[in-house]
Order: sequence, then structure tokens, then C-alpha cells
Amino acid sequence: MTASASVFDSAQLIALRRVGKIAVAPSGDWAAVALQRLDADGAKYVSDLWRLPLDGSAAIQLTRGEHNDNAPCFRADGTLGFLSNRPPARLAPDDEAKDRNQVWVLPAAGGEAYQVTDEPLGVDAFQFAAHGDRLLCAAPVLLNQPHDKQREIMRDRRKNGPSVLRFTQQPVRYWDHWLPDGISTPVPHLIAYAQDGTGRRDLTPQAMREHLIEPEFAASRDGRHAALTSARAGADRIDDVALILIELDTGTARAVAEAPRTQFERPCFSPDGKRIACIATPRSVERVGKPALTLIDVTSGQATVIAQDWDRWPALGDWTPDGAALIISADDDGSAPVFRIDAASGAVSRLTAPSSGGTHGELHVTAGGVIVGVRSTLYSPPEVFALSAIATNAAQALPVPQAPRMLAMLSGFTHADSVVIKDTRVRSTDGAMIQSWIVKPAQSGGRLPVLFAIHGGPIGAFGDGWHWRWNALLWANAGYMVVLPNARGSTGFGQELIQGIWCNEWGAQCYRDLMAVADAIEARPDVDPQRIAALGGSFGGYMTNWIGGNTDRFKALATHACVFSMSAFTGVTDHPAYWLLELGGDPYQDVQAFDRYSPARFVQNWKSPTLIIHGERDYRCPIGEGLALFEALQHFGVESEIVIFPDENHWILKPRNIVAWNAAVLEFFGRHLGQAACERA
Repeated sequence: MTASASVFDSAQLIALRRVGKIAVAPSGDWAAVALQRLDADGAKYVSDLWRLPLDGSAAIQLTRGEHNDNAPCFRADGTLGFLSNRPPARLAPDDEAKDRNQVWVLPAAGGEAYQVTDEPLGVDAFQFAAHGDRLLCAAPVLLNQPHDKQREIMRDRRKNGPSVLRFTQQPVRYWDHWLPDGISTPVPHLIAYAQDGTGRRDLTPQAMREHLIEPEFAASRDGRHAALTSARAGADRIDDVALILIELDTGTARAVAEAPRTQFERPCFSPDGKRIACIATPRSVERVGKPALTLIDVTSGQATVIAQDWDRWPALGDWTPDGAALIISADDDGSAPVFRIDAASGAVSRLTAPSSGGTHGELHVTAGGVIVGVRSTLYSPPEVFALSAIATNAAQALPVPQAPRMLAMLSGFTHADSVVIKDTRVRSTDGAMIQSWIVKPAQSGGRLPVLFAIHGGPIGAFGDGWHWRWNALLWANAGYMVVLPNARGSTGFGQELIQGIWCNEWGAQCYRDLMAVADAIEARPDVDPQRIAALGGSFGGYMTNWIGGNTDRFKALATHACVFSMSAFTGVTDHPAYWLLELGGDPYQDVQAFDRYSPARFVQNWKSPTLIIHGERDYRCPIGEGLALFEALQHFGVESEIVIFPDENHWILKPRNIVAWNAAVLEFFGRHLGQAACERA
């Protein structure tokens, strides 16, 4: 099959505008949306801000240019704030200005955007208080260095050195970067301002490692308090994360929620400022931690878990305007609906209609009780939606503006006339029901080749939602049936299904679940059982490797960002202590038990031709795992290829690399499954 305008390929995939962060105006009648688009060279994404009326009328572009305008947040007076790497307004631009974000604002009454902050090393995240005169920023700070010299010092260090990093404890890396050491590199601090950018105060002047990994903060609506996550290494060398309450007028701070082997995250103040909703997740070797929706009394620090008997993992969105309930989303039986949880009783009610499906997130509630968020399906890319916060009803879609040619393409290739999507169930070897999504061409004309995909995590799920690279719609349009199974470890089907992947069980029941699904797929009359390939990334890459050494039923394999040797992986992944918790063993004292499900032990049995893909900047699953697998397969004479992306991390993020990734995968499978590739790099 040759690429043409009639085929939805990855070149068209990357040309679609992508929804980023959203914010709802205080007036409640429109949302600010950050939309990513390809730059003029098609080499990277650039973000603009758009005004999206909630009545469904046409969107209006608010900002434009080759800088990135993102992370919208409204000020109390209706002014729209955002992060941008625009040329500085207060100082002459320097060579590194494009690498720094600052807070900018668009006046509510109209006019040009202007800069509010001038943090020497930029701003990572920010929030205005909804009703108070307060701006909070997370910003990198060099310890024990004058504020007005920090930019100059860092410029000199980047140019002339030293580049040394010195650590005394793990972790030292995170996903794709070395963590700051707090000596020669800046560490994140929480900075408070008045909403106009005056009155700067460092709220965490002595912070070293407390906020290194994705610090989260929230301002109370009246601007009197801030809630901030603060990490400290626990007894198991994994961070215990507390919630710190800071009185913004005085800077006084105290812990309001902390417990051993627990992480308190996603703080969200109630409308009256008296409670903080958050997610508390315990951890233990024996049981996978179940995230609990928790309310913290600001005065007493008393913690109350609500809806604790609900067998789902809540993702916290927002409070209702009266403070009576929380709006959340959660993986649930193959989709991610919106739910309302009563703050007093813990009663859970579903708000999105059961028939609507889809994956919902980025939830905000207007003063009038309307939920605004982002929704996608396997058919359709993310768009904004509006929904009543009171009772179950159909969400109103607020489509994001796309180029006319992309709208025509979407209308032709994202509905049932082109692609059929089915929710299927198969009984596994122990009697558990395993859900899968099947995505296939509507007009197949014969038995189909199959791509059998395995999700990452291992705790996660394939839901009824869009993916910008592992895109089932794209593969179905290339002529494949795509199978997306939710085996052991998948969220949305109850805690016991998740528990089945814990305590070094990676190659056990999860593998048997997947093989039960594969058996059912092979038996289908619309499938060619001789043309089934398996692929996966991260944990899915691990499982693809486990499959390679334990069965030759798949015609070909593609393993991305994989784990090959369980014990060798321990010392090189970015969070070794969490890896030991997850596996529940000790590779230094009993390597044989630790490696019982290690693919490296069975590589001599491998027969299936294999494509290995890895990003060199992946520190979660380092590239050494992919290289070790490639060498082992070459040693045993297994047909194998390796594709390396030197400038990518655990994910493949750059537009042209996404096209190249899909081209490599579809060419490889096309060659081994007899399906002509319709991708090109």
C-alpha cells in the first residue's frame, strides 16, 4: 500500500493540532486552550493560546508566533496569564532567553501581552490565586548565590564549567535528565509574588532535594495559603511525600499531611480554603498501593479518606463551587469517565453517560457548576468538552480548530465507515475476565494481519483514548487489526487485577492473560493466524522480550524502551529503590530468585525476528537494555535490527522522529507479515 492522501498516516498524525493545558475564565463562558502545532519546518511543536467559547461558537486565536505560549491560568481580575519563552520585555534579550519561560499576561480589556516575572533562571510552573492578590511560581534557584547574579553565574558555568555533579544519595537521574545536586546546579523553589509580579519572596529558601521531582503546589482561592509537596527519603530509600501548608503573608510553613511510606500528591484547596483534597498513596512490598482520595483539614491536619471502598484509582480534578463534592476521573472498565464524589458521604456517581465512553481529564469546574475538561477516544483526538457537575448527562464537545484539510481527513478516517472498534472479553487461565480493545479496518476483504500491542506501566491500561504515537487508528488504516489487551496490572478493573503484577510476578499471570487473548484472536475468522506480530514499550517492551524467549507463536516482535535483565537493570534505572519495591526482592543477595522472570535467562530460546527501538536519553529504561538484547540476539543468530534515537528519551516526542518511528515499525512488520508498508520517514 503506498502512502497517499486517502490514508491516515503518521505525517497526518503529527500535523494535527494538539490540546495542551486549559483554563476556564472567571466569567465561566469561555476557556483558554494551549494548542500545539508544527512549526514552519515541521521539526518541532509550537504552542499558541486560543479562546474557546463554551457555547460552541468559533474559537479565536489569542497569541501567535514562533515562541511557545502555554499553561494558561486566569488572574482574579480576568487577566489571562501564561508561560512563554518570548523575548524578554524588561531586559535586553540574551543568547539563552529562548530557553527560559516567564509569566506573561494578556489584559482582560485587550491589548498586548506583557511580562510579569523575570526569574533569573526562568519559571517552571505558576498559579494565580483565583480571588486573591497572589502569584506562585516554581523556579530553579542557585543556593547561596545573589539573586541578581544567578543568570550570569549559570551562563559562565554552562560555557566554561565546572560541569561536575556530586551526590550522596539516590536518585540522581529522572526520566531524561540528571537531577540537580544543589551545589553547582539550581534546585526548584516556590516563589510568591503579588499578582502584578512585585514583592518577590522565596518561600523555600533552604530547599535542597525536597522539590526535585515534579513538585506540586496550589494556592488557596483567597491567596492566603499555599500547599506544597515536600519529599524526604523514607526508610526504604523511596521518597515519602508530605503536604506543607505555607501562610503566604508570613512565610510560616508546617506539615499538614505526612506519614511513613506514603506520598501525598495533587493538592487542591476547597472553595472556602478550609480543606485540601489530595491523593494519598501508601506503599509496601506485599501490596500495590491504592491511591486514596483524602481530605485534609487545614487547621487541625486531620485526614479523612473518602470513597475508600470504591475499587478504582481516582485522578483528582476540582471541587464543586459549593465545596460539597469533588470532580474526578478514573480508569473504569476500559474507559475513563467523569465522576462526582460527595465530600461528606463518599458516595460516587458517574456524570458522563455510560454509552459515551472516552477518556476524560484536565477537569475544571466553573462558578456556575459546569465541568470543562479534555476528552478523547480511540476514534478522535483530544478536544475540549463541557458537562454538568450535577447529574449524568451527555458531554458537549467543543472541537478544537484544525486546518481544513485535517478536518476533512479526520471526518473520513475516524468513524465506523473506515474503522471498527470493539470492546471484547476473554476468560484467562485462572478464570479472570480480560478486556481488550480491537481496532480494525471496516472494509478488510479477507483475513487480517494483527498487531498485538502490550501497554506499559506495568500498572496502566489501554483505554478508549487517543495516543499520539502508539496510535491504533493509524495502524488500522495501514491494514492491520490492532489488539489492545488489558492483562494483569491494568487499572480500571479492580485492585486484585492490579495486584497480580506485584511482587516479581511480571512473567506469570500477566503473560498467561496475554496468551489467552492471543488464543482468542487466532481463532477469529477475520484473522490470519500466521500473520500476528507483538509489540510493546517500557513494561510492554519487557513483556515482548519475555514472549520472545518463551514462545515462537508471533511472526515478528518489536520491543521499545525495554527491560532485558532484571538484575542488571537495578543499578542503572533512574529509581532503583522503587524497582526493588516493585519486584519485592534483592538482586544482591538472591539473584536467581530476582531474575526468575528475566528475559535474559531465556534468550537462547528466541526465534522470532525482532526490531529493537530505544531512545539514548532514556534513563528510566536505559539504552544498555536494548543494546544487551541486540547483542544477545545477534549472538544466537536471531534476525534482529536496532533503531536508535540519540536525541529522544523514554518516549519519542519530536515530530519527524514520530514519523521515522512509525515508518520503521510498519516497514519491519510489513516485511515479515506480508503487509505493504504505507509509511515513509
